[in-house]
Amino acid sequence: MKPRSNLFRHLFPKVFVVVVIVSIFTIESFAQANPAKAMPVKSAYASVNGLKLYYEVYGTGKPIVLLHGAFNTIDMAFGALIPQLSKTRQVIAAEMQGHGRTADIDRPFSFESMADDVAAMLQQIGIDSSDVLGYSMGGEIAWQLAIRHPKVVRKLIIVSSVYKYEGWSQETRSILPMLTPEMFEPTPIKKEYDRLAPDPKHFKDFVNKMKKFVTTSFDFGADKIKAIKSPTLIIAADGDGVTPEHAVEMYRLRGGKYMVDFGPSPTTQLAIYPGASHISVMMQTDWINSIVSAFLDGPAGGR
Repeated sequence: MKPRSNLFRHLFPKVFVVVVIVSIFTIESFAQANPAKAMPVKSAYASVNGLKLYYEVYGTGKPIVLLHGAFNTIDMAFGALIPQLSKTRQVIAAEMQGHGRTADIDRPFSFESMADDVAAMLQQIGIDSSDVLGYSMGGEIAWQLAIRHPKVVRKLIIVSSVYKYEGWSQETRSILPMLTPEMFEPTPIKKEYDRLAPDPKHFKDFVNKMKKFVTTSFDFGADKIKAIKSPTLIIAADGDGVTPEHAVEMYRLRGGKYMVDFGPSPTTQLAIYPGASHISVMMQTDWINSIVSAFLDGPAGGR
């Protein structure tokens, strides 16, 4: 019989994967149960880079683009947040390559190509510059959007995301290789894929392709993150897959380094929510909306 400590180490990753799947179910149920769910004023496809990119538009005002996380759809990531943001802003939410209503194509997943897709979509719909909020994988796409298309990004909001692979905790990085298509079978991720995907039979290939993507090391470069001109808000949870040290590192790279009582209003802000996880931080919609709105409406660099 294995010693108890060794048995725990053996079982922990598998147990954790189950917990993550259950958490995803919880956040999806939370979004669908929200009585204030908004209806888009427009839903369409943008033909960009060989891809038919699905997007939705809500509300009116200054634009903000929402970029979802891995395996998510617009509703799964932002169904509870859009009703609040769209009261005062034009919200543009897109579904990335292979996700939701956007079919996969014969192209590897990459943050760079998905950032180019978003920039091309905005150009098609006549948006020269927009605030951008990216969650998890969407945050990494947002970083690349600011690096590759700086004029497109007015203010940048990074939620539970990293600029390099090692920014994810070791536990998180050890779990990702364990993902299988079968793990998603009883989850809302599979249910939504079956409901929305142009080709539901592609699910197994999609998961395996995404698994390769999310287990591939990357580093956007500290110098490139530091050089971004857009005022930046970084949001994480204290129990996130993103380490607190990495959240602070990003904050420092973006200029958060002085006592603001004796300096100008900062162009970078950092918010860490207590007692929450990578998944559950997105359920704190009142909190997220309040700090996001204050950041967007405040000076923070005045760009």
